[in-house]
Amino acid sequence: MKTPPSPAGAARTDGPPVRIGALAPLTRPGWVEAGRHLLAGLELAVREVNDAGGIAGTPLELVVRDTAADPRRAAAAVDELARLGVAALAGEYHSVAARAAAARADALGLPFLCSSAVLDALTEQPAERVARIAPAQSHGWRIYADFLLGAGHRRIAVAAEPSVYWASGARVLREHLAPRGGITVEPDMRVLTPAALCDELAGHRATALLLLVGNPEPAVPIVRAVRRDERLAGVLIGAPAGQPEFPAWAASLGGDGAAIPFLRYLPERLGPLGARVGTALRERLAEAPSFVAFEGYDTVAVLAEVLRSHGADRERIAEAWPGVEAEGTRGRIRFSRTPGTGVWQWAWAPVHVADRDPADPGRFRILHTG
Repeated sequence: MKTPPSPAGAARTDGPPVRIGALAPLTRPGWVEAGRHLLAGLELAVREVNDAGGIAGTPLELVVRDTAADPRRAAAAVDELARLGVAALAGEYHSVAARAAAARADALGLPFLCSSAVLDALTEQPAERVARIAPAQSHGWRIYADFLLGAGHRRIAVAAEPSVYWASGARVLREHLAPRGGITVEPDMRVLTPAALCDELAGHRATALLLLVGNPEPAVPIVRAVRRDERLAGVLIGAPAGQPEFPAWAASLGGDGAAIPFLRYLPERLGPLGARVGTALRERLAEAPSFVAFEGYDTVAVLAEVLRSHGADRERIAEAWPGVEAEGTRGRIRFSRTPGTGVWQWAWAPVHVADRDPADPGRFRILHTG
């Protein structure tokens, strides 16, 4: 997928473009809306780099591959992109796909800057060639657990589908809540219908239900069932993974999708760069940009800084992670070795808990800041 060339008059070389491999879930069962926002951020940043003259006069070019949230497909895409000669990899939203991509990229000597996947252990062994923009899951989800406790919730039901990502999130919540007086119950989502889940919530006297499930199925039917059950009128529904962030959530649920707190990796107020990029992303997407779009933009901002200072050699790019600093839309980005992640990590992107305003579901409210 080619990006526009540099403007007339910019210094150009006759060599080929610097190619960056981009991974994103663009088809089901991947979260297509997240993939579209991620790609919009990546593409906008590449266009701006090229409009400013590229990398020492050489344009950037994105080579996009769809992972569909499939680990095998992600690993195969890394193999293909490595053969095509990309200087580095960027992107990916789903943790299971990003984990497969990171392992394969590190084995091939291909630098990978992961944009959005949050699973703590992105690689099983320490990886020198892999870095990450998004915060580790344990960091964000502990902030979410503190929000629940601060709001007075102690009996919390965690409805989780089977997956490494959901299991990891449930464990973070359980381990953080228990020493602070929180009690978690975990209904078996393999067998429960939304109506049966409502019975479980009423029986356990839960005051909060956390949805660690896919969207729109089964998240949307669960929300509708809980909202319509008079026994559960006071139950808070939460979605720490961020399902309510995207416009499709509001389109599916309307007012029922409001007042469902989720994690956003944004500051309370964007600075000048973030505000300008936000406006450009809104025009590109024809809707409000999610934090995932900002993650995509910041990924290219970092890679462009590395390419300017270290060139397009893969080994030199990987060596740059501990020393690079770049201005992102959400703050100054630098990397360190963070225990439990196995990668070079920005510690941390801004984190807050937000929800959609019941009075205006198109507007977000900030409920808690980490």
